[in-house]
Amino acid sequence: MVEVTKAILGSYFHAPTYGEITYVQNALILMNTQGVIESILVPGDEDYQQTVEEHRQNNQLKELRKDQYLLPGFIDTHIHAPQWPQAGIALDAPLNIWLDEHSFPLEAKYADVGFAREVYTDLVQQLLARGTTTALYFGTIHKESNLELVKISAEMGQRALVGKVVMDDKEGNPEFYRDESTEVALRETEEFIQEVREYGKNVPQGVYPVVMPRFVPSCTDEALDGLGKLAKKYDTHVHTHCSEGQWEHDFVKERFGKTDTETLRDFGLFGEKSVMAHSNFINDNDAGIYVETGTAVAHCPISNVYFANSVIPIKHLKELEVQIGLGTDISGGFSPSLYDNIKQAVMSSRQLEEGVDTNLPQSERGVPNSRISVAEAFYLATTGGGEALDLPLGLIEPGYTGDFQIVDTQIAGHELPSFNVFDEPEYLLQRILYLSTQANIQEVYVQGRRVHKR
Repeated sequence: MVEVTKAILGSYFHAPTYGEITYVQNALILMNTQGVIESILVPGDEDYQQTVEEHRQNNQLKELRKDQYLLPGFIDTHIHAPQWPQAGIALDAPLNIWLDEHSFPLEAKYADVGFAREVYTDLVQQLLARGTTTALYFGTIHKESNLELVKISAEMGQRALVGKVVMDDKEGNPEFYRDESTEVALRETEEFIQEVREYGKNVPQGVYPVVMPRFVPSCTDEALDGLGKLAKKYDTHVHTHCSEGQWEHDFVKERFGKTDTETLRDFGLFGEKSVMAHSNFINDNDAGIYVETGTAVAHCPISNVYFANSVIPIKHLKELEVQIGLGTDISGGFSPSLYDNIKQAVMSSRQLEEGVDTNLPQSERGVPNSRISVAEAFYLATTGGGEALDLPLGLIEPGYTGDFQIVDTQIAGHELPSFNVFDEPEYLLQRILYLSTQANIQEVYVQGRRVHKR
C-alpha cells in the first residue's frame, strides 16, 4: 500500500460556489491517515510556520514550487469504459451506424476478460494522467469483465463507480449483444453489487457498484422495475441515459405516454445517488423532478455535439437548481480529458446563446443568456461531480478527500507564460484550463496517495 502524504504545501484553486473561484496561496493542507483533509493552515495562522517545519523535518511534506498549482482531482460522471478502443472512430457517422457497426460489436468482445484487462488498464492509466481521480463507468453486460474494471481501478488508485449494464429487451438490442434473459440480468446485477461491496471493503479510496440500465429503449418493463427495487434494497448509485437525443426522447414518450424523466422516476431509478447522462431534452417539469429527488445530470458537451441533436441549456438548469457534473462520454466524446470538456462546455453554451443558423434573424437565432463561464465549467468538473455522486469530493476543504492534481506551468516545451500581463489568479486558472497539456499534470493524488507521476 502506498503511504498517504500527510501534508502538501502550495497554492490552490477550487470552486466552493458555482461560478466563483477561490484561490489560496501557500496553504498547508493536512491529511489524516485515511487521506481525508483534516485542516488547512495559511500564512498568518498562529501555528502555520511551526507546523510547516515539523512536517518538513519529518519528511512528511510535499512542497510545490512557485510555478506549480494544486487543483482538485476531476470527477468524470459518464464514461463508457469498453468504448475506449473506439475513441475517435466513426464520429462522422449517424448514431445507428456508430452503435450497430462499431459500439455493440466492440462491447461484445468483453466476454473475453483478458481483452477487458488490457483495455481497462490502459484507460484508467490514461484518465489518471489527465487528472481524473474519480470515474463513473458504464461497463458491459459481462459481469466478470466489469469486476475486472473494479479491480484495476482499485489497484491503480482511482475511485471508481462501475455498473453491469442491463440490455434485456430482445426487440431493442442486437442478438449478439444482449442479456440472456431478464432474470439473468437482474440476478447478475445483484451478484455484482454484492461482490463489489465485499471487494471494496479493502479499497481505501472506495469502489462502488452501480445499478445500470443502458437506457429505457434497451430494457423491458420487468428489468426497469427490478433494477429500481435493487437500487432501493442496496442503496446503490444509479446511472443511465435520459433524454439524450431526439429519438430516445420520442421513443420513451410513445412507449409510456410520459417523459423519460417521469418513466425512470416511476421505476424507482431517481434519487440522491442517481446520475442521468445527457438529459438534453428535459423540460422544466422534468428539471423539477431532478431537484425534488436529488438526481443529477452528467453533462457531456463533446459527445452532445455529435449525437444529442441539441445543446443542453446548462445555465437555465443551474438556475432551476439542478445538480450537474461533467462527463467525457467516451467514446461518443473522443477525448478522455475533462480539460477538453470544460472548454467545450463553454463553447457549446455560447453557440446556444448566439445560435448557428444564419438564415434566421439575429434576434431569433439563439437563446439569450445561455452562456456559462469557464469558472462555472470548472465547478461542474469538480464540486458539481461530488454533488452528483453524493460523495465528499471536488473541494479542497476539511472533510473532503485528498484528491489533487499538481499542474506545473513551466514544464519545458509546455510553458504557460503570462508575459507579465493577465497575472491575476482568475486569469492564471483560465490559462491552466485552456492551455494545459497532459505534460503539465505532473502528479495526481487520490485520497492522499500518489497515483500518477510524470
